[in-house]
Amino acid sequence: MERLWGLLQGAKRLSPGPSQTIYKHVEGTQQGRLQEEEEDGEEVAEPPARLCPMELRGPEPRGSRPGRQNLGLWAAAGRRATPYLVLMALLIFTGAFLLGYVAFRGSCQACGDDVLVVSEDINYETSLDAHQGTLYWSDLQAMFLRHLGEGSLEDTIRQTSLRKRMAGSAGMAALAQDVRAALLRQKLDHVWTDTHYVGLQFPDPAHPNTLHWVDAAGEPGEELPLEDPDVYCPYSATGNATGELVYAHYGRPEDLQHLRARGVEPAGRLLLVRLGLISFAQKVASAQDFGAQGVLIYPDPADFSQDPHKPGLSSHRAVYGHVHLGTGDPYTPGFPSFNQTQFPPVQSSGLPSIPAQPISADIASLLLRKLEGPVTPQEWQGRLPGSPYRLGPGPGLHLGVNNHRFSTPINNIFGCIEGRSEPDHYVVIGAQRDAWGPGTAKSAVGTAILLELVRTFSSMVSNGFRPRRSLLFISWDGGDFGSVGSTEWLEGYLSLLHLKAVVYVSLDNTVLGDDKFHAKTSPLLISLIENILKQVDSPNQSGQTLYEQVAFNNHSWDAEVIQPLPMDSSAYSFTAFAGVPAVEFSFVEDGQVYPFLHTKEDTYDNLHKMLQGRLPAVAQAVAQLTGQLLIRLSHDHLLPLDVGRYGDVVLKHISSLNEFSGDLKARGLTLQWVYSARGDYIRAAEKLRKEIYSSEESDERLMRMYNVRIMRT
Repeated sequence: MERLWGLLQGAKRLSPGPSQTIYKHVEGTQQGRLQEEEEDGEEVAEPPARLCPMELRGPEPRGSRPGRQNLGLWAAAGRRATPYLVLMALLIFTGAFLLGYVAFRGSCQACGDDVLVVSEDINYETSLDAHQGTLYWSDLQAMFLRHLGEGSLEDTIRQTSLRKRMAGSAGMAALAQDVRAALLRQKLDHVWTDTHYVGLQFPDPAHPNTLHWVDAAGEPGEELPLEDPDVYCPYSATGNATGELVYAHYGRPEDLQHLRARGVEPAGRLLLVRLGLISFAQKVASAQDFGAQGVLIYPDPADFSQDPHKPGLSSHRAVYGHVHLGTGDPYTPGFPSFNQTQFPPVQSSGLPSIPAQPISADIASLLLRKLEGPVTPQEWQGRLPGSPYRLGPGPGLHLGVNNHRFSTPINNIFGCIEGRSEPDHYVVIGAQRDAWGPGTAKSAVGTAILLELVRTFSSMVSNGFRPRRSLLFISWDGGDFGSVGSTEWLEGYLSLLHLKAVVYVSLDNTVLGDDKFHAKTSPLLISLIENILKQVDSPNQSGQTLYEQVAFNNHSWDAEVIQPLPMDSSAYSFTAFAGVPAVEFSFVEDGQVYPFLHTKEDTYDNLHKMLQGRLPAVAQAVAQLTGQLLIRLSHDHLLPLDVGRYGDVVLKHISSLNEFSGDLKARGLTLQWVYSARGDYIRAAEKLRKEIYSSEESDERLMRMYNVRIMRT
């Protein structure tokens, strides 16, 4: 060490100072020498009189400038000292590492293997107002419920449902401005609008869609009047289709297989199918796969409630529905429709190649009476008047579809409350704003709840609350065409949202009844939803929580409540494309579907009558449930996502695959790799759980690191 010290002292005497980088002007006849030096990492800059060419020169040799020491001896001394400096650095690093390791191990001796359970009152928020003090979970819950109760949710639902707001219409443009103005009035950090130019299909008023009988010569004959002529299937193939009529139940692949088994071939014919069980797009795709020429879709009274005390769909009403087997703009698949950007002439493979048209129950009844052939199975029978349903075939029909595609601007509106600790992590809440028809249940309820949540959280911010993570509120456009607005935005920011979005919460179709509660969600959110259900009062069972209501007759509450995300939900795109866990809540009727969805009768009055006056209470329950979920997701130090849940889900799927083990073995395959993958995942989740349990919750940097790992699940 003494020798090392002597060498360092000698180097210090020989050293002219720290190494210098010298920038000099290129010399000219009219300019003098100007130099700029960086010493000790500090810049000493003298601004030049004018811009001029610069060149980089290294330090000049000794003797080139007066007062410089000989650097050769200094360099030699430095080379001799280098091994000792490296050795000393290694010793210091090793000692510091061992000291830190021993200290950390000592702090974790008492750590057990129990699951980390964060007490509700441990998750605190430091108030921005010094006089407000600390806000605990119970404080935040009470604050949220107090401010939520000050709103006018019912009036907003009523007023929104009265406005015409089909995507691309003047009414929608006016509503978009009003929603944006409502967000600007609140205490939000940012409000903005994203515009997309998308391909939407609309009926041609000058050439409406038609349906004719076919005469003996095979030509279109007498016209069958479409009682709802402006009801159509967006993204249907245009043109004409002619063929004999066949009844195909719900149009599922198994239904069409049954037709063939009964000797009724669907290929080359028009199919008459009932509304329900699967989407319009799936019905048309199945018909196309079996070679059908076209599809007619009607609502059967058997699929709706027969309660005389509840309203029913008029028999002359048809039901609207798009037939794109996918989401987003089908003419820009996989990339966003920003700023009318020109893209290659491609289209989604989910667009059908056969025409489709909705018809009313009255027209369907007339067609069914003309069918011949075998009688349908009992479960295929409906409630339309006349003789028993038959499979067909029946007389020939001619279907003409004349829809036109237009490039249409749609506007998504955003409002953001920035988080204080993890502002780049977003909890996203969205609701569809547009609707074909009044759209009370379809989008008016969700839009009203979204605006009410914005107002409530804004009031909470004014009273000292600031979430740890950012809250992003979004009003979507183009939802009735297949979640076009949400999918296009998602495609534009896919890589960012994959890394930064915590959860997506959808407010679409939230109130379709009041008998049962469903949560269509990702497995990561199931435990959190269970916890929140225990803290929200049931809207129709006095003295019970929502959890007690759904678990009353079911020991396994999640079997009653939890469902997979459907493809026609905006939440589906977030999970399927970006890997973001998502949830969509719905109150529904017991065993029956809401009959007015996607019709001209989806009005405030009909929804209010359907719920027998409980619409405000049910909508308020959805707002309470969603708001408390948002508080937990944006406020908790550690994200309340159950990473271990996927192990149980995979095990259920393995059990369902076991019945095919014989077929797999015949093909030289086994399920062993699935078991191995599940085991690897369970071990990784358990390791993360133990690391979290052994850590300090007050360490903001460490909590962020764990949250990032949870979000990667």
